[in-house]
Amino acid sequence: MELLLIGLIFLGGLLFLYALGMPVAVAIGSACVLIMLSPFGPPLNFGLMSNQLMHGLNSFTLLAVPFYLMLGRLMNRTDMTSEVFDFANAVFGRVRGGIAQVNIGASVIFSGMSGLAVADAAGLGRVEYNAMREQGYDKKTAIGVTGASSIIGPIIPPSVPIILYGVLAEESIGALFLAGIVPGLLLAVVLSVFTYLVVRWKGYGKGEAVGLRTIGQEFVNALPALVIPVFIVGGILSGMFTATEAGAVAVLYAIGLGFYQGSLTGGILLEEFRDGMVETFSILFIISLAMLYGLVALQLRIPILLADAITGFTTDPTVAILIFVPLFMLIGTFMSITATIMIMVPILMPIIGTLGIDPIHFGIVMILSLMTGVVTPPLGSVLFVLEKVTDASLETVMRAMVLFYIPLLVVILIVALVPEVSVYVPNNYFF
Repeated sequence: MELLLIGLIFLGGLLFLYALGMPVAVAIGSACVLIMLSPFGPPLNFGLMSNQLMHGLNSFTLLAVPFYLMLGRLMNRTDMTSEVFDFANAVFGRVRGGIAQVNIGASVIFSGMSGLAVADAAGLGRVEYNAMREQGYDKKTAIGVTGASSIIGPIIPPSVPIILYGVLAEESIGALFLAGIVPGLLLAVVLSVFTYLVVRWKGYGKGEAVGLRTIGQEFVNALPALVIPVFIVGGILSGMFTATEAGAVAVLYAIGLGFYQGSLTGGILLEEFRDGMVETFSILFIISLAMLYGLVALQLRIPILLADAITGFTTDPTVAILIFVPLFMLIGTFMSITATIMIMVPILMPIIGTLGIDPIHFGIVMILSLMTGVVTPPLGSVLFVLEKVTDASLETVMRAMVLFYIPLLVVILIVALVPEVSVYVPNNYFF
């Protein structure tokens, strides 16, 4: 009863402010102040608040956030997205439903350049959707494949949600990056098989076959973009770079390549820097307030009470993970993944330690589960992006995603029930 009452006041108040349309950062800060002013919370202490806000941003790892955000923006602004798509089309276009497989393959490649599902949907979404429609695919199939494949981006490194989780959980960003490789590829494979079955069921045929000469030419054109994910992952694996340093060098490479190819100018670069700084500030502002939120939660003993409630029900790590999965999927339907990570991770990490769950495994399961929210009504951000970049209504977009929840759920269950899927690579290849 104590946990329920405190939880309703603490988390319920935040969700109420968020539902009113208040910006996430303001809602988090307001909830902290309100609970401090209530008879249930700790006393209002401005000195403690200011110290915690500063402490939340005092992290070298957080420098990775603006670098990878900027890298994604540069990839979208240059011709690299179309080059990646053309290469994927040359490789996968000859199989049944080839253009649908190209959609998935391009998202896998693009995931190594942008750590956000929204960036994938906005950057490749219009190209992918139009290409499928031109080959006779119905709106729902084209939108479903495009939306579902966009989720691959935040799983395969680099990934902004993984960086945020790593900072708050105090885990290695490099290890988390490597942990996302196999689950991300697994998601691509399962989605590819499911799409093949859907395409076969609906009677779509094969795409046009191209020769090895064309494939080689498209590979050469896309090679400058394909180097980026290899460079990032290879640099981390070899110990040459940290995840943050790899992001910085990748941005310099993208800028140099953009100027060399003529797709970037000084004016365009300044515009991207300006928009990137605004985007970075909004995320960092949320992080600092989320740190304060986590401190207040700790003072209210919420992690301890929640841990007692869960361990009173089960001490089995697998059962506990299966409890968390639907919880994250539910939260992800009405709250952004960034906000959820910021709020939930500081509260849940003590519980994870108590239950003996590997924090690397838990982080991948959490992010993968939350990613279903970006394609789930009513507030999934990718849904609104797809509405803008296609000729479909929001209602059509929402309906199109229903069928493609099946492969997403299958992968979530596999990753949740088999920890080795996520921890094998970092445990064996990360130094």
